Amino acid sequence: MGARGRTPDSGIETANPFNGAGRETPKISLSGTGIIRGKGTEASTGDRKTSGKVGELKEVGLPARWAVFPSPGRGFPAKTVRPLPAMDAQDEGLPVLKGRLKERMGATVFVQPLDLVKNRMQLSGEGAKTREYKTSFHALTSILRAEGLRGIYTGLSAGLLRQATYTTTRLGIYTVLFERLTGADGTPPGFLLKALIGMTAGATGAFVGTPAEVALIRMTADGRLPADQRRGYKNVFNALIRIAREEGVPTLWRGCIPTMARAVVVNAAQLASYSQSKQFLLDSGYFSDNILCHFCASMISGLVTTAASMPVDIVKTRIQNMRMIDGKPEYKNGLDVLVKVVRYEGFFSLWKGFTPYYARLGPHTVLTFIFLEQMNKAYKRLFLSG
Repeated sequence: MGARGRTPDSGIETANPFNGAGRETPKISLSGTGIIRGKGTEASTGDRKTSGKVGELKEVGLPARWAVFPSPGRGFPAKTVRPLPAMDAQDEGLPVLKGRLKERMGATVFVQPLDLVKNRMQLSGEGAKTREYKTSFHALTSILRAEGLRGIYTGLSAGLLRQATYTTTRLGIYTVLFERLTGADGTPPGFLLKALIGMTAGATGAFVGTPAEVALIRMTADGRLPADQRRGYKNVFNALIRIAREEGVPTLWRGCIPTMARAVVVNAAQLASYSQSKQFLLDSGYFSDNILCHFCASMISGLVTTAASMPVDIVKTRIQNMRMIDGKPEYKNGLDVLVKVVRYEGFFSLWKGFTPYYARLGPHTVLTFIFLEQMNKAYKRLFLSG
């Protein structure tokens, strides 16, 4: 092996790619920091030996958490290979989690009226009564006329708390599980395993966020009741305290099973329907793998996800809003809700509030998958291309 030296950017001893006679030495030992240079190299990393060309990172079998850094200028190595600093899942996911939480909290301010309209429509006609609202637009205008602009933002504090609890838990669990199930060589989990991780994280987040969900449903439903029957919660914390004191702590988790089921259905339906829709569009010959294809596949996925999750959502809404009548709950369980809705209100009443629900879920699905596709393309272009 040729003379050894120190790279200007790191100061860590590495193999010099040229020996004393000026001939290129093909073998390089990677320990701490190494360089990849020339037409071909053989790198030794512990008990593994691999070879590859400059820039072909996918052909160089580096251990997990290694990265190739380009040369900063003349006099520096062409490529520097360094191990990334050791980080646990919580440290790595914290910036992402904070960013996503801010994004969701901000979005909640805009989608809160859609949540309120959806909840009101799902409760409309309950118990074989005449429907209060004919369409989503009729519901929105009726609420504005009767309760004013502030009325459509009723329950905003509960919506914000729901995002703070559900989003942080879901992203935190997903990050930890994804990190734990990533292979020792850096290989990410497969599609089915990632879907399972997403569903598990979603269900766990839904369980943690159920108290805020109960408060949200009750606060958004209050305006449709006669004045003497309204619960009159001042804010989400007042709602949580009163529910616990007046009805018992377990009531805060009323409807947690359908809430968790909805989270699982949404995650599963989004992933499966997007993948299938994208493949169908590409096979049609009218689309190529570009942003238009991703947009159309996302819109279809949002539609399918809305249709699949709404029956579970109406079960959740009815159970979390129900009262005790003569010491007995209005509904025994989720199945009882479905049977009574179909019997007294009609089969298609299971999809009450479809328009505001899709208006809320559709854009989220589109942005999620377009962002994901662009990130995947950027990663392949920057790190996996030759």
